[in-house]
Amino acid sequence: MDIQRILEENNVILKGHFLLSSGLHSDIYFEKFRLLEKPSLLYKIITTREKELRELDVNLCVGPLTGGAFVAFAIALILDIKAYYMEKEQNDLVLRRDFSIGEHHHILLCDDVLTTGSSFQKMLKGLGQNACKVKGYFVLIDRSAEVFDDTKPILSIYKSKQATYKPDECPLCKMGVPLQTRGSTTTL
Repeated sequence: MDIQRILEENNVILKGHFLLSSGLHSDIYFEKFRLLEKPSLLYKIITTREKELRELDVNLCVGPLTGGAFVAFAIALILDIKAYYMEKEQNDLVLRRDFSIGEHHHILLCDDVLTTGSSFQKMLKGLGQNACKVKGYFVLIDRSAEVFDDTKPILSIYKSKQATYKPDECPLCKMGVPLQTRGSTTTL
């Protein structure tokens, strides 16, 4: 399956000057909702990693609302396990709604796009003492330049290192290219 072709045909890969939810700037933006709006396509592309997902031997997917929750839901459906959803509380991610993690849980943290790993770090913090039960990470798109956790596997559907810039170092800003804000406007 040619994932890049699928992403291009579904207008997931956008070019311009974008403010990312991490606060960084980039000339590439991944509009993951073009995948999330098509559940059968999302399911189909995630199943390309089903073997690796099963090898992690997890029994609980956890993802942040909104995008990461869709990914956690789809993986939980494929693996026939539970999915929990973390919600924003001030600048943190927390479990609510009586979601409880037991001794028997082996957790897969899920999200839509990985740039800096800050969402995963916030999920780990929100899990508290249960963070040690995390067995790996899954993202639809890994655009990170470096691994934020080299002790556990990070699975992705599509990996493409994309340049990101701090706002005061952004060459697009210096050239006067208008900055676009899409998706989340708050930094996780």
